[in-house]
Amino acid sequence: MNYTTQMDAAKKGIITKEMDIVAKKENMDVELLKKGIAKGKIVIPANKNHKSLNPEGIGEGLKTKINVNLGISRDCPNVDKELEKVKVAIDMNVEAIMDLSSFGKTEEFRRRLIALSPAMIGTVPVYDAVGFYDKELKDITSKEFLDVARKHAEDGVDFVTVHAGINRKTAEVFKKNKRVTNIVSRGGSLLYAWMELNDKENPFYEYFDELLDICEEYDLTLSLGDSLRPGSIADGTDASQIEELIVLGELTKRAWERNVQVMIEGPGHIAINEIEANVLLEKKLCYGAPFYVLGPIVTDIAPGYDHITSAIGGAIAASAGADFLCYVTPAEHLRLPDLEDMKEGIIATKIAAHSGDIGKGISNAREWDLKMSYARRKLDWEEMFELAIDDEKPRKYRKESTPEFKDSCTMCGKMCSVRNMNRIMEGKDINILRSDD
Repeated sequence: MNYTTQMDAAKKGIITKEMDIVAKKENMDVELLKKGIAKGKIVIPANKNHKSLNPEGIGEGLKTKINVNLGISRDCPNVDKELEKVKVAIDMNVEAIMDLSSFGKTEEFRRRLIALSPAMIGTVPVYDAVGFYDKELKDITSKEFLDVARKHAEDGVDFVTVHAGINRKTAEVFKKNKRVTNIVSRGGSLLYAWMELNDKENPFYEYFDELLDICEEYDLTLSLGDSLRPGSIADGTDASQIEELIVLGELTKRAWERNVQVMIEGPGHIAINEIEANVLLEKKLCYGAPFYVLGPIVTDIAPGYDHITSAIGGAIAASAGADFLCYVTPAEHLRLPDLEDMKEGIIATKIAAHSGDIGKGISNAREWDLKMSYARRKLDWEEMFELAIDDEKPRKYRKESTPEFKDSCTMCGKMCSVRNMNRIMEGKDINILRSDD
């Protein structure tokens, strides 16, 4: 190839096969897509070693994509069981899977995941470092952290979350501005602890150029992690969060100079009235780089229902311009999600993403809803099920409660507004009390 990364190709005027695929999926002119990639406003995470990938675009003017977090841990180390969840997620057409494995056979899980997944794969190398080296956090060297990132790139990971924005300076801002929930980012807390224990700079910040070497070699997209994202709405949009965002903007420009694709990760727990401002801040401070948000979760009082608090925030964020939503399941803050938790989280996040696409005027987003509305007017239950974002639950509900008349449901029966309006509009009589139809 006569280019290193998708961004490098775009800057040289080259249309890659990945660009062609994404343009067709998005019903978008490929030249417009190429310009967005060249400017850094669109990314196509596509590692050269991920052979099973069906590429997706993330960014300005494209449909909002969703990510699913999976992976093995010390308490749940079963690789095969977690891969079953992966297969279901793929069947549900998620665009991305992040492998957050932190213990056990992480390399086996990662390689098997990449081999079978058409979805783009992300990882967080710092999670893997402790288990990979079988060392305590304090004893891992700066070079070893970077070597784990290289290992993930070699395996075919499409994007990596690196918490490069928490450096000595942002750590001082954090210390001076007390928070209710301190640092809730797992990667951010590990690197903050490493910095404090070793009295050294964050290796991903100090050796950012070496990290860019790796990214350029494999076309590895950087997802710049938000170490200081708020873990409660009380901490939302505070000095620590904004100081880190400024650093992430500086790192974004450095990456673009090397033709490395970048996404910016965002909150987190944010009050509903602050979401639009957070999207605007990211787009301004990070020069329009795609925004990847966890949720955001809009209230802290709903453990067990955080797929709902997250979907509310995600819909608003996407409508305001966020490009990529990380799913949240009902198990958030409580335990590793099981298969049903995962499915609930995927569906809730898909609803949020699609709602956001309607809000930001993505081409053809409303057509799906219009088709459903026509099917409802016709009382065509089978068409409704086929159009549904998930057909399993509506089919189950319909089957569990069979109405007397098939052109109604057990809620309204013959008083169904749609049924009666259809009849009146056709010049027919309405009978509600009479037994004959």
